[in-house]
Amino acid sequence: MRILFLHQNFPGQFVHLAPALAKMGHQVVALGMERQKVELPGVRYIQHRPAPGATQQGELAPQLEGLTRNLVGKFLRAESATRTMEALLKEGFVPDVVYAHSGWGEAMFVKAVFPRARLLVYAEYYYGTEGGDTDFDPEFGRPALRSLMRTQVNNLHLLQGLTVADAGLSPTEFQKSQHPAELQPKISVVHDGIDTAHHVPNAQARINLQSAGLTLRPGDEVVTFVARQLEPYRGYHTFMRALPSLLALRPQARVLIVGGDGVSYGAAPPAGTTWKQRFLDEVKGQIDMSRVHFVGTLPHQTLTQLLQVSAVHVYLTYPFVLSWSLLEAMSIGCLIVGSDTAPLREVITDGHNGHLVDFFDPQALAAKVADVLAHRAGMQPLRQAARQTVVERFDLKRVCLPRNIDFVLGH
Repeated sequence: MRILFLHQNFPGQFVHLAPALAKMGHQVVALGMERQKVELPGVRYIQHRPAPGATQQGELAPQLEGLTRNLVGKFLRAESATRTMEALLKEGFVPDVVYAHSGWGEAMFVKAVFPRARLLVYAEYYYGTEGGDTDFDPEFGRPALRSLMRTQVNNLHLLQGLTVADAGLSPTEFQKSQHPAELQPKISVVHDGIDTAHHVPNAQARINLQSAGLTLRPGDEVVTFVARQLEPYRGYHTFMRALPSLLALRPQARVLIVGGDGVSYGAAPPAGTTWKQRFLDEVKGQIDMSRVHFVGTLPHQTLTQLLQVSAVHVYLTYPFVLSWSLLEAMSIGCLIVGSDTAPLREVITDGHNGHLVDFFDPQALAAKVADVLAHRAGMQPLRQAARQTVVERFDLKRVCLPRNIDFVLGH
């Protein structure tokens, strides 16, 4: 079988799937925008290049205004991918299956080039649905009209892709539920998968904080918080507001915060600042900064070691895409204190494999983390249950990869 993958930063969610299909003997080609060399066994990678001015986010440089720039950027990316697909067609490559992440526009014209191919889309998230992220946080008010208009524009190519596709796939039930009801029957739910053989507890793990002259080990009072970017969507503001009470309640605790100071989701902060700095400034006069360590972004292996020494891992999120880092932390056997929001409720049962608290209540978060630290010797059953949840439902090799392969092959 001939299989074509489309993903703006391939391999992305297809990092295990594409080489697994190639290993089975299928001819696998992938299109992406990444400039660096992508090397996966058996996978031919081709970089397509949108017209000058189209950014990685699918927008056009400011010669066009706002919503128009956004929409035209998606078309430019789709046009670029289409030109590359035409070149493949001319050289004789006609895929049986095209599997596209539709989030940036590349899937728009697949059927025009390969009308007989089975088109699959990775339906990661549909914006603006009731119960989702758009108006979840009252602190920032209802989105302005312009923002709501942008949300609708961001959904146009997602709707088009899923409408013409033969099938879609979402990694969680919550993410599926955000799509229009009439399209949900097209969507299967299969997670990308977690390597539970790699993400394991490790009593020998160590984290060196050179700036503080510290080496942290399992058993130390280490509270971890991880996000791609430190921003409201991942509850950074709630977490920071919990620190004064938490550090007062637990005078030996140290807090390690992983993440960049940019924006991945939602609105940008006021001009001249970052969300990271804004909410740090709010509390830094109330906390001992020598016990709070911002470590920036980390290589994946270092992040794994950090989670292996974590006494409590805090994960907060709007109703939005569930982070791989949460499931990796659960696989490691972290003691999770998370937000009582829909993505978390899908994987965490309060008191069984973790604890859930009100996203908007910093004092409740501080009290729960402090209580768990005070009684952590008795929390081993929750740690074991967290790992067992991931092993049973999200294991890469035994559960998710076989199901993803079946989805592509139409089994």
